[in-house]
Amino acid sequence: MSHVAPEQLAPWTEEQVQQHLAAGRLVEGLQHMSPKYLEGMRRILTVSADTEFVSAPSYLRAAQHAPALNNFGSAMSIIQDELAHAHIGYRLLGDLGVDMDELVYERPAGSFKYPYAFDVPLNSWVELVCANALYDQAGFVLLSDVYQSSTFGPWKRALAKVDKEETFHLRHGRTWLRKLCKDPDGKAEVQAAIDWMFILTLEWFGLPDSLKQHSEQLDYGFKGKSNDELRQWWMAEVVPFMDEIGIQVPAHHAIERDVYEIDCPFPAAFDEEKREWLLDEGPITWDEVIARWRARGPMNAEYVRTLQRGYQTTSLRK
Repeated sequence: MSHVAPEQLAPWTEEQVQQHLAAGRLVEGLQHMSPKYLEGMRRILTVSADTEFVSAPSYLRAAQHAPALNNFGSAMSIIQDELAHAHIGYRLLGDLGVDMDELVYERPAGSFKYPYAFDVPLNSWVELVCANALYDQAGFVLLSDVYQSSTFGPWKRALAKVDKEETFHLRHGRTWLRKLCKDPDGKAEVQAAIDWMFILTLEWFGLPDSLKQHSEQLDYGFKGKSNDELRQWWMAEVVPFMDEIGIQVPAHHAIERDVYEIDCPFPAAFDEEKREWLLDEGPITWDEVIARWRARGPMNAEYVRTLQRGYQTTSLRK
């Protein structure tokens, strides 16, 4: 990727950055960054923007099965929001010395960085609203944490709007799940979708804290909570809701310790063609999970090709 090296843009030392943050000040631009801070901020912004960007074709695929035109319109509104959220992240990356055209439109599909869950196709309206309830809840948890804790001022301010829009997305999913679960057939469809989507979303929050590689996300205040804390936050929102609508999930609240415990092998092997978890085989290592993430899933190339097609076929291309 053609972008300016952090060492050429970020003038501060680590000590200067830490003193700035310790004084309770926000980082407002490159002038307040060290190369390490800049590199870390580029990393987290890329993951956030890529996730929002790729969610659009994923949701569009399922929105074709909307039961009515007004339902399709609601889905398109969500997709429009996701693209706008992606633009925020990419625009900030442009301000941080990254070549936006190359990042968004010329990068190979396998180089995009987003949760593996979006590489697994959503094939129905039921699966779309399940994704709104699970995936968008994960997005809300992650971005709310950034909004509350981020030391990077431009992103923090932009997320005030994003936070409210993600609330609409997950509310859309929950409203539909309550409606569907009143009917036995609808409830069965929801259960079938949740069976594979719940564990995929557990993975969304990344490696357990004991294996986390990039400590600067917490050290620099890019976010406020660790991966395990964010996973707990997500389960605290999702598990009680699933109990409310009568959907079974492999997790429960351990009241005596006030934590949510996962009731199945985790991490586990996943059959992406059948969209099934091979739980009978027991847990696997996180190295095996990372290998699956890096290989990307069945929809990766198609979704990125869809997003890049207009640029590749018009005079916008350099």
